[in-house]
This record gives sequence, C-alpha cells and structure tokens, in this order.
Amino acid sequence: MNILPKQKSKPAEKPQKGPVREWVDAIVFAVIAATIIRWLFIEAFTIPTPSMEKSLLVGDFLFVSKVHYGARTPKTPLQVPLTHQKIWGTEIPSYLDFIQLPQFRLPGFSEVKNNDVVVFNYPDDYEKGYPVDLRTNYIKRCIGIPGDKLEIKNKEIFINGEKLPFPENMQTSYQVTASTLIKNRVFDKLDITDITGPLSGKNNNESLYFIMTDQEKAKKLEAFDFVKEVKEITYEEGQDASRTYPVSNDQKKDWGYKNDYAWSLDNFGPLYVPKEGDQVTIDSANLPLYGKAIVHFEGNENVKIEDGKLLIDGNVVTEYTFKQNYFFMMGDNRHNSQDSRIWGFVPEDHILGKGLLIWWSIAPAGPDGGLSDIFSRIRWSRIFKLIE
Repeated sequence: MNILPKQKSKPAEKPQKGPVREWVDAIVFAVIAATIIRWLFIEAFTIPTPSMEKSLLVGDFLFVSKVHYGARTPKTPLQVPLTHQKIWGTEIPSYLDFIQLPQFRLPGFSEVKNNDVVVFNYPDDYEKGYPVDLRTNYIKRCIGIPGDKLEIKNKEIFINGEKLPFPENMQTSYQVTASTLIKNRVFDKLDITDITGPLSGKNNNESLYFIMTDQEKAKKLEAFDFVKEVKEITYEEGQDASRTYPVSNDQKKDWGYKNDYAWSLDNFGPLYVPKEGDQVTIDSANLPLYGKAIVHFEGNENVKIEDGKLLIDGNVVTEYTFKQNYFFMMGDNRHNSQDSRIWGFVPEDHILGKGLLIWWSIAPAGPDGGLSDIFSRIRWSRIFKLIE
C-alpha cells in the first residue's frame, strides 16, 4: 500500500488593507508620533502679542525645546491630542480634568538661566479653572531665577546687586512732539510699528504721539527737523502702582493684610525670588509678596489667608518652606507687557521650554485680508533665526 506524503497546508493569506484602513492607520501613527515629539522634544508656537517686540514679532512661528529644561509628564491625560484648552475652531473643551496625575520633570541638559527666552503656562489662569498643563502659553525673558534678589531702578535691572544687560532689541515708550503731522513712511522707515496718535499737543500747531521703540530709533526720529522732542517715559516709584505686583493682587481685598508696597513698572523691588527649600518668615512684609504663591501654586490643601494671617489646616503659619522653585519673567517690550511685574512669580511646574528657533515669520494681514500681498508680508530675514 502506497502512502502519499502529507501535503502542507498553505497559510491563510492576510486580508489586504483597503485604502481607507491604510489612511486611518497612517493618521493614527502620525498623531501618536507628533504627540510624543511635541511632549518630549520640541513644540511649535506662534507669537500673538507684541510683548516681546522687537526681539520676537507678532507672526513669528517658533520651535520651543522641551529637552533643555526637561519635559514635564502629563498632568491631564484625558485630552484630545494636539489641542490646547479647546477643540480647534470651537468653544468645546478639549480635555476632561477629573483625572489629575502627579507631575514630574524629566532630566534636561540645562537649567533656566537669566536672560533665557522661556515659554510657560500663565499662572493666573488658575482663576479660570484650567489645570497647570493647560493654562495659556506665554513667552517672556527670564529676569530672575530662584535665589536671586531682584531690583529695578529707573528701568535698569539689578540681580544680586549687579546690573543685568538690556536685551539687544528692548523697547520702551516715548512721547513725541512734532510741529506737523508725521507721515507714516517716517515711522515705517524706522520700523516703529506701535504708535498712538496723532493727538493734539499743548499748542494748536503741535502733534503728539506715543510710540514704543528702542533708544537708537528714538534718537533717529528726534533728528528730523519737524520733531520738536522725543521724551522717554519712565514710571516713577508709586506711579501707576495700582496695577503693579503685589498691589495688583486681586485677593488683597479679601485677605485683609496691609500692603505698603508702591512699586512701578520701572522702579520695582527689591524682591527675593524663592527657591525650593527656602524658609521665609510670614509677617506683614512677606505675606503680600509670597502669599499668592503659597495659596495657589504650592499644592497645599486647606490653605487660606484671613485677617492678614496665613492658615494651613486651620493653624496660623509664621514660617513657610517653599516646595518648588520660582522665576521672574519680563517682556522685552517693557511698557507693553503683562509679566511678573503685574502678576508675580512663575512656578517651576509651569515652565514649558526654551525658545529655540524662528522657523517662519509673516506680518499680520492688512485691512484687505492680506491675500493680495501675502508674499511681501513674509519676513524672509527672520526664517531660521535663532532666538537670543
């Protein structure tokens, strides 16, 4: 009897993916890869406000490094990938906050230094109920790091008694008095874009302007025959103090402490920037300076300020040890920047990354929408420019 060899059965062929399935798989892979890159390594941001002009311009698109200071682990895991606060083009929240994870920072290869350009979450967004990692993104220059004693005297910044150099493109405000109307082409030639005016001067034949620019351009403007005076504006101590930290602290009405500080944007401090492990005395002098951080950013439960006293778990606290580092941030457009001079310290767990590179830059559209001159609006000289 002949026995035939057993035939090997052919493996079942895997069903081929249809084009729709291939597209779905590709999109899922791309979203996962982009989310990981955005979280761990680098993230793209855009500049929406002039607070850093002329160092960074409205319409600059940046790459921000997460590896310099170390990426943060996610605090709010339940969110739509590649969104922030809202789903694109809607007012629908892009996250659920009933799960909040402990947040840690992975090792980085540097620390935040004085004069670094830093992206961070806006601390006062706690008032809107946003989790730390979903608060609005801000970009400023770090002026004070943990352990620094900071003071501003007539716009000059002193860190631990030493003068900090001005950023190369730092702007401030000037009052311009002219004998006639100043044509737009004069301002355009000097690249002065933040202009209020013309207003009526003291005399009927004078025109008054308020501009934001740097010292060099202000001197060039003053050299024109029709410009009578270009006067730099400085906020003296106590001037406009109602909006300057710590007087601007909204909680002061409810907290019941006496606030004797009357600082201004240009005359501020001295102020110590707390670092992790620092122990401070809680008294009438320090409570206005550090109470906000202790209540809102230190993760304390059952903490409040009442009748000018700090209470934790119902006990009056007279000494407090900080649980994390803090930073002092300022915009380079010194009189047109909402920064630490207004709302105080930036906690370390709010730090996102270091400004690295401008990868694209386009000027805002004009009244016609800008479609007709889109190529002329591209700032070619800024593309691939390193941020300093």
